[in-house]
Amino acid sequence: QVQLVESGGGLVQAGGSLRLSCAASGSTFSDYAMGWFRQAPGKEREFVAAISWSGSSTYYTNSVKGRFSISRDNTKNTVYLQMNRLKPEDTAVYYCAAAEYYGDYSHAHEYPYWGQGTQVTVSS
Repeated sequence: QVQLVESGGGLVQAGGSLRLSCAASGSTFSDYAMGWFRQAPGKEREFVAAISWSGSSTYYTNSVKGRFSISRDNTKNTVYLQMNRLKPEDTAVYYCAAAEYYGDYSHAHEYPYWGQGTQVTVSS
């Protein structure tokens, strides 16, 4: 099975940018569709973005469309989340997740494999 490790989180001012990375190991990376989710204190985990196995299809929650971009490099076994024009409401722990197949890419329960998360804090 695949193991996932996120990196790239940190503290940034509103309007700034961060790039999250999620490195996969232990299995063939291109066998997995990938997703990014986030969880703010006191809130449920929510879908942010997803990308298909080849990277040809991407999906976003409405609140990040036009600001965030998901991509993957199957030669480096890594998926990325480029986050621009960050807002204080983007503050959360961000998790990457992997699924060999899914019915609905936005549902967390469709993803069996998860990283430990990386904290993103956006100050106003």
